[in-house]
Amino acid sequence: MIPLRDTVRSRSFPIATVTLIAANLLVFTRELSASPAFLEKILFAYGLVPERFMQWVAIGGSPLSLWRLLPLVTCMFLHGGWLHLLGNLLYLWVFGDNVEDRLGHVRFFAFYLLCGIAAGLLQCLFDPASPVPTIGASGAIAGVLGAYLVSFPRARIMTFIPIFFLPWIVEIPAVVFLAVWFLAQFGSGLLSMGRDLNGGVAWWAHVGGFLAGMILAVILPRARSLRSPR
Repeated sequence: MIPLRDTVRSRSFPIATVTLIAANLLVFTRELSASPAFLEKILFAYGLVPERFMQWVAIGGSPLSLWRLLPLVTCMFLHGGWLHLLGNLLYLWVFGDNVEDRLGHVRFFAFYLLCGIAAGLLQCLFDPASPVPTIGASGAIAGVLGAYLVSFPRARIMTFIPIFFLPWIVEIPAVVFLAVWFLAQFGSGLLSMGRDLNGGVAWWAHVGGFLAGMILAVILPRARSLRSPR
């Protein structure tokens, strides 16, 4: 399922969402200009490598070392290709503006980073021996989806569903769309357990980000403009 737009109109311009989209595009253009050898160094230095993160203290590193914790944030802005990047940014554009509207610009930016960090930590917990860098904004964006589910359960999502070669565009309740999405991630995560996938999709990062987004959406207060009467 590919979301095209939702039925909730934002009350303010999504400054943080647009800034995050621009930052991801800017970093990806740097990836494109890098040589294969230098790009590999970038991905291993700034991507989140579960094995390195989990074994950091065991090999004598400080648990709060900058070089251990920094990839939890920088990995969100690295992508493995145009399809990976554009798919993530589409979801961020469709769902991010409304969550930003609810939380406020600064709080949404902090929320996004916290969801991405939670996503990375859960991925490390479930795949602690992986030597492959985990990269991409999908964990943080999964948090946006979780917050959207809590905040706008009555919304509807205009969705493109490819069936063979026939384009089918249908309006789906947000609860249904996001429940199907989450169950697909959770089910895929369960199926991946115990397998040496040597990379692939970080399913547990999606699960962790989504759950973190739901929890934070309940805890964080609404933006002041939304608490005031029209």
